Amino acid sequence: MNWGSREAGGPAIEARRALARHRALATALLIVMAGLTVGSYALPRSWITDLLEAAAKAGFVGGIADWFAVTALFRRPLGLPIPHTAIIPAQKARIGHALGRFVANHVFTPEDVAGVIGQLDLSGILQRLLCEPKAARSAAQMLAGIVPRFLAATEDGRARRITARILPRLFGGTGSGIVIARILRALVDGGRHQEALSYLLDQVRSGLVSNEESLRRAIAEKVSEHSGRLVGWAIGANVARRVLSAVNEELDKMGPAGSELRASFELWIRGEVDRLEHDPTRAAEIGAAIRRVMSHDAVQSWLWDVWRRLRLAIESDATAPSGRTIRFLEGILADIGRSLAEDRIAGQRLESAVHAAIGAMLPSLREALAKFIAAVIAGWDTKTVTDRLELHVGKDLQYVRINGTLVGFLIGGVVYFILNRIFGHNI
Repeated sequence: MNWGSREAGGPAIEARRALARHRALATALLIVMAGLTVGSYALPRSWITDLLEAAAKAGFVGGIADWFAVTALFRRPLGLPIPHTAIIPAQKARIGHALGRFVANHVFTPEDVAGVIGQLDLSGILQRLLCEPKAARSAAQMLAGIVPRFLAATEDGRARRITARILPRLFGGTGSGIVIARILRALVDGGRHQEALSYLLDQVRSGLVSNEESLRRAIAEKVSEHSGRLVGWAIGANVARRVLSAVNEELDKMGPAGSELRASFELWIRGEVDRLEHDPTRAAEIGAAIRRVMSHDAVQSWLWDVWRRLRLAIESDATAPSGRTIRFLEGILADIGRSLAEDRIAGQRLESAVHAAIGAMLPSLREALAKFIAAVIAGWDTKTVTDRLELHVGKDLQYVRINGTLVGFLIGGVVYFILNRIFGHNI
């Protein structure tokens, strides 16, 4: 990070001038202490002269010590390779790590974060946002824009392999048999099983009609194979006609809604549903059969091809401003907004869920924040960062030099006065 380009601004120039003024003041005060120390030797010796000398020496030493301490933070005093100087440039990485840890552990604490979130009224903010049509549509468009990227990720080879392993286990367990049983029971209770049977019978009947001639020849040939050519020629056609007629008669018997065959079919399918629901062995058999089917390479390829076509259709619709995806998401968001406005419990549940989610993620987030701060500071240019930090805190540090010089001067005089009072003038 380069902050040097920001120095041209007015605030930076003014800060640099202020730093120069305070540094000059601290240095001038140090020179005054040095002058007083030297000048005290030229004055006639007296108690006052000795007091001035002791105070000036203490002020000079205090000023020099504080100048060294302040300078050692940012650079080597007088350019000398003194140990433990130029602290900020030398310890930039460690300072960044320590700062990151401090912010993560003492600023983003669970209690502080929970307190801030509790004051935000998240449910109210979200409710007002989603109840605004323009805001809800913007949010729906944003979510729809994420859909293509999310779906594109599933085209990754790893995603395909994982899906190929998960789907058979997901749909091929014992629970899948129970799910199928419940679906079948709902269809049976609604009479849909009879509709399915009617459709199947119609397809069989249509197939028999359209392929009647070929079926007759096939039956006649089978009769000839087992009874000889002469018998086959004599009765083959008659047998074929009788077989097809019998099949059609049986199909016609199953046609009426109240036929015995349909009643038997209903009893059979209800019995199978009961077995699936209450017999774990039967449910496991169905699940195993589904797992074998879905694990087959041909089925996997077909499912993936269906998914690819569906994905392309969803992606195309998600990018359309008036597509079904945006309208669907917009409707969901509006419903959420109305629910939050009308149901106070829903708002409380939302805030509880947010609190729980943040509480679960906070440890990893704090760790990531600490690493982020440390990495950012480690990547800064050392010279520029040192100069910028000195510019921002240097004025206050010059007050440390000024105070050290003045306090040293006063303490030196007080100590000399006390010792003189105790031990006499010749101390």
